[in-house]
Amino acid sequence: MTTTNETKTWIITGASSGLGLALAEAALAAGEHVIGTARRADRFDVLKERYGDRLLAIEHDVRDTAGAAAVVQRALEVFGHVDVLVNNAGAGQVGSAEEITDAALRAMLEQHLFGPAAYVRAVLPHLRERRSGAIVQMSSQGGRMSFPAVGSYSAGKFALEGWSEALAGEVAPFGIRVLIVEPSRFRTAFNAADVLNTAQQQSSIYDEAIGAVRANMAEADGIQEGDPARAAQVIRDMLDTPDAPLRLPLGAEAVRNLTRVYRGALDDVEKWASVSESADFPGMPPAVRAF
Repeated sequence: MTTTNETKTWIITGASSGLGLALAEAALAAGEHVIGTARRADRFDVLKERYGDRLLAIEHDVRDTAGAAAVVQRALEVFGHVDVLVNNAGAGQVGSAEEITDAALRAMLEQHLFGPAAYVRAVLPHLRERRSGAIVQMSSQGGRMSFPAVGSYSAGKFALEGWSEALAGEVAPFGIRVLIVEPSRFRTAFNAADVLNTAQQQSSIYDEAIGAVRANMAEADGIQEGDPARAAQVIRDMLDTPDAPLRLPLGAEAVRNLTRVYRGALDDVEKWASVSESADFPGMPPAVRAF
């Protein structure tokens, strides 16, 4: 990420808890500016007391896509520029495909795709003009793999990753970096009973398939192996690393799981390659594409 001698300014959605809070605290402790959003602005009271005017707390629900532009505009009015956008706000959801309603599925897409997309659209003209900056998309190991009971959550994260991969190619010529972060479990409130969403109508029919997952998701609260403060430092370091990857698995479990998933997927492609290739017209030359 190209930087100047100006004090770095961050916009972090969902900055009052979890990895968003860890990133906000790291930035503020480094003397930087943070625009933090949350559904309730009073959740920033402790940080405001500690860091004063370097933190601008704004009440905003990322599902209100029309409000993203006003947050970015306010950031520019107060601090003059934005260097890093972190799309962090979101929540987990547990339930089988049959149990999750349209409204619940749509909520995952609104939080994990449409909300981040609105913030990106709002900040990009400013970053393009400065020809610098970074966009951090907080995804999940569940953005590259999925398993029973978390399909609705993964749907939002898969969508975010596909959208962000294209975005990275579009903005690279303007000196703008995109980093997709794929955490495993971190010691946040993500798994807490009052935070983790569950299907309102649960069916015993699926107990054998997803009962253990439901229990495991709840039992993880407070014992997750990931350290949010260490995660925040890793992300900060990656933004200053010229050859950083597009996707960053975060946590040992993410490394193990994604290694297994990638190798399994490659094995399948290679095993069935001749079958896949047989669907083409015979004798056709390889396609020439713009990517």
